[in-house]
Amino acid sequence: MSAQETKTNQNLNTKEQSLVKISSLTAIGNLENLKVQLNAGLDSGLTINEIKEALVQLYAYCGFPRSLNAINTFKTVLDERKAKSVNDVEGKKIIVENYVADKYEQGRKTLETLTKTPQAKPAPGFGEFSPRIDAFLKEHLFADIFISDVLTYKNRELVTISALASLDGVEGQLQSHINMGKNTGITENQLAELADLVQEFVNKTQANTVRKIIGKPLAPIIKNDMIVRISEIEIIPEFLDEYNSILKEEASASIKLEKGLIAIFPMYQKEIPTQIRIVEIYADKEAYQFHLQTPHFLKYKTSTLKMVKSLKLIDMESLDRDTMSKIFEKIN
Repeated sequence: MSAQETKTNQNLNTKEQSLVKISSLTAIGNLENLKVQLNAGLDSGLTINEIKEALVQLYAYCGFPRSLNAINTFKTVLDERKAKSVNDVEGKKIIVENYVADKYEQGRKTLETLTKTPQAKPAPGFGEFSPRIDAFLKEHLFADIFISDVLTYKNRELVTISALASLDGVEGQLQSHINMGKNTGITENQLAELADLVQEFVNKTQANTVRKIIGKPLAPIIKNDMIVRISEIEIIPEFLDEYNSILKEEASASIKLEKGLIAIFPMYQKEIPTQIRIVEIYADKEAYQFHLQTPHFLKYKTSTLKMVKSLKLIDMESLDRDTMSKIFEKIN
């Protein structure tokens, strides 16, 4: 029994997993998938107020726009569930009566609890340079927000770490909050699991920022069996408009629905529009085989057979795999 309890405590439970997914998707602004995971979170046992508190807290880490968009999405989810007669649990009341005389001191002590280290007043560096931001951090985030016990400190750190792990360029803050998270009881095994969820719902690069900090092996960005292919297609002129319409629909569905598809880029020669070229990049052979069986590809294949005059598939190999992972970062 004791061994089973220890093993269970080292894994994220379903509610904690939902908090990680919701926080990551809020941070990157993926509202479509966020809506799915908000439903799943409620189904997993998260209360309405627990999710509200997570989304409110996230404004401090990913900004008001992301937080407000997520809150509005959550309101829509609740309205839709209510219309279907789904009765979600409101949970513990959110009651914040924070009338202490010195909120800065209250927040400073909260931060000392999380870091298990003395906190100077003002904070060295940024706090000395900009006392107002130090005051906002202590008085609002670690006092007004953290005083609500609807979420535990551990859950609040899961929310924060998940958001920071999903954002680029905040490794220093991520390192600090991973240390705080460990102080609240988050294990390295749970952090590794969090990284796996970030990889699934954000990307490998962001997940690797967590793995690097906790000393876990990094996931390879580019697999050895990655497929890069150029399709050279000539279309019968009378079918060109119809073919282009079908191809655009297929490419759009592939990008939207296939996780293993890194890129599909249809083009045509300016001087000869019937000469189509498609650059396709698949994470691995499995992703390519999956693509071939999708309904949208099968529809494209069968409906355009009569339109294609010639087809040549050319497999390519990267000259610089290290740079390839950065190829799309410059497209914003």
